[in-house]
Amino acid sequence: MRDIKRILTPIDFSDNTDTIVSTAACIAGKFSASLDFIFVVQKFEDYSTFFTPPTNLSDMRDDLLNVAKERMDIFIESHKEKLNALGVSDINGKVISGDIAEEIINYADWANVQLIIMGTHGYKGFNRLVFGSVAEKVLKTACCPVITVKPYNV
Repeated sequence: MRDIKRILTPIDFSDNTDTIVSTAACIAGKFSASLDFIFVVQKFEDYSTFFTPPTNLSDMRDDLLNVAKERMDIFIESHKEKLNALGVSDINGKVISGDIAEEIINYADWANVQLIIMGTHGYKGFNRLVFGSVAEKVLKTACCPVITVKPYNV
């Protein structure tokens, strides 16, 4: 097995994020690996079959990206002490726009990530058929091993 020097953890700022981040930080600390967090702003074009997008779609996307970047900065700053205590000192945050699974995979490849640690969302039934599973898509096509974390009890 390759040395694990860089770990990618996609986050969504939900209530489950802390559980996923704690797991990723424990593993990153054991390997003295850097930890990259990414948040992907979903493309609105993906929902064009559900509704007619507003004409100012690019402005809305820019606003979402800016808010997400602010949240990422706050997130990293508020978790830095805990991550450092677990042995993680190299922490990076990135906000990207696009298809969530594709962007996770692209970032992992671009950043030469050796491991992805991500949460499962838990869609079931009709919602899973409509929205699919990001974790499943990443598992099937990632350039490196993927660990999924179920952050809640069902």
